[in-house]
Amino acid sequence: MAIISTCTTSTLKDAATSLRSGNLVAFPTETVYGLGADASNHGAIVKLYEAKGRPKDHPLIVHLSSIANLDKWAREIPEYAIKLARVFWPGPMTLILPRTNLAKDFISGSQDSVGIRVPSHPLAAVLLKEFEDQGGLGVAAPSANRFGKVSPTTADAVFEELSGYLSPTDLILDGGPCEVGVESTIINCIQDVPEILRPGAITLDLILDKTGVLVKENNETSMQEKVRAPGLLESHYAPNATVFLMGNPKSGDGLIALDSYLTPSGVLRLASPKNNQEYARQLYQALRLADTNGIERVFVIPPTGRDIALAINDRLKRCTQRLPPLRK
Repeated sequence: MAIISTCTTSTLKDAATSLRSGNLVAFPTETVYGLGADASNHGAIVKLYEAKGRPKDHPLIVHLSSIANLDKWAREIPEYAIKLARVFWPGPMTLILPRTNLAKDFISGSQDSVGIRVPSHPLAAVLLKEFEDQGGLGVAAPSANRFGKVSPTTADAVFEELSGYLSPTDLILDGGPCEVGVESTIINCIQDVPEILRPGAITLDLILDKTGVLVKENNETSMQEKVRAPGLLESHYAPNATVFLMGNPKSGDGLIALDSYLTPSGVLRLASPKNNQEYARQLYQALRLADTNGIERVFVIPPTGRDIALAINDRLKRCTQRLPPLRK
């Protein structure tokens, strides 16, 4: 296994060839780093699940180079889904759609639906296009971390997380830090009205403003009964440290908060983002930093708002193990 830091046209062509040969290739998207495998190669998908320690019934998202290839994987696509794709692809949005016969059970978790995304990161775009030019149909790429753990936003984080689980023929492509920092918005499009399953950078308000499409707020309990999608488990995105969303940090604890919050004496400041967008970009790296420094408790002051703060708070809720009482 090697980290490729200089991703030229030639190296990306080789990486696409490696994917076609059944190897795994970790690569950056605008959201987080993904661990890619040929979505039509059962053996490669088995390797991917094993590397991640992912349950076999947990579905994967298929990454494509453009909307032009959508009908290869999805059928009976609603008009509103086409509108969403045309406006927000390439970008941090995944659509759950009825699957074609190309999307096998080993991709869909044996559901009659499949998740599709077209990422906007330039390296991912070139890799996917080259893969398709070589005859590939799509790349399954969940986050490049062990299942349930913190998603990586740098190539070094991928190496730290997965180097012990990848083979010598697998690759990690270094495309720098991810721009968004949290996973894509997932929208259920197998019903008359679309519904957000997992919040991300593409918000309900943004969708309404840009497309006029009314998307329902997610009802987490009912949606998990209807369709399984990545990142919906109650416990997910978790570091080794225990994360608290209330309480008072003490000396030796870690703190993540907007830069307007002061750091108590003896507390290690893990991130001081200036706004919600920076918060999203820095969150996962800050949680990883806590584990690197052996910090056992991390206190987080969540951001507010109806922008990407919704996604941040969703991830924080899922990585929080318990809440201490507020000190009076």
